[in-house]
Amino acid sequence: MRLADLPKYFSPKSPTFSDSPAATATDSFSITDVMASLGLATSKARMGIELFLAKHGINKPDEAVESLYHYALTQAHKYSALQKLNEDDRSSVLQILANYAFQDYARSAASKKACPDCDGGFIEAEVFTTKQHMHFAAREILNFNRKLGVKVKPYEHMEHRAIRDCVKVICKTCNGKGEVSHSCRCNGRGEVLDKKETEKQGIPVYKTCCKCTGRGYSRLPAEDVRREICDKVFDLPETSWRRNIKPFYEMLIQECFKEQENAEKALSIVTKRESITINQQFHGNIHCMNGGSGLS
Repeated sequence: MRLADLPKYFSPKSPTFSDSPAATATDSFSITDVMASLGLATSKARMGIELFLAKHGINKPDEAVESLYHYALTQAHKYSALQKLNEDDRSSVLQILANYAFQDYARSAASKKACPDCDGGFIEAEVFTTKQHMHFAAREILNFNRKLGVKVKPYEHMEHRAIRDCVKVICKTCNGKGEVSHSCRCNGRGEVLDKKETEKQGIPVYKTCCKCTGRGYSRLPAEDVRREICDKVFDLPETSWRRNIKPFYEMLIQECFKEQENAEKALSIVTKRESITINQQFHGNIHCMNGGSGLS
């Protein structure tokens, strides 16, 4: 069983009305089997399971960030810039780094963020509208001419003026949705069309997207992390951030992916054992039904 198959077991399934029999394969897992396997895998790779479930929105990210924060505490002594900070500042910095490291890890081409150009899908824009009105004196003259039978043109007596109004219009960036995707210009594929090679060979040729380097989505800007530290803890120069603390931040992100790989291996081992147990129980039941005669 793969780690990517876990989210579907946490989503309710709609009932299907069909005369087709349910699957009875011996290698299929019930919900009980999956939850038991998840518990065993969590005992061996707790941090990886927490990170993965929080990444897919199954669990709240609080526990995953807390686990990442405790891991950062155990590694901070390897970086002199963090070790020189007092205890309160170091704790605050590590908390910020753990929070942003999880956000960067949890990003994907399908994840979304609030639109930076609007609030709720609409923006305020100034428009000019033309208003028409007629003074009381002009209206009296118009009525008098009508009584005399003189043909008049009402619009000739109208006064026009432009009025500036502030209205809400749909944001063009998000098209009124209020959120935009993290996907790159390659639409999450990680590849773009190579125009030169396509024209040379006469067939579509694709190359790795140079903007996202094949990830398919944009990473969280590291400068945002530095600004957060400057706003909440202390003023951190860009050079000190780049040389001393940013490598630690990048290490936390890589640790998230390593823990996910460990969770993948642990779940695979556990479910293989579970599958073997199910097969043994199945064949044991068949043997009992045949009266121990050895028939299969």
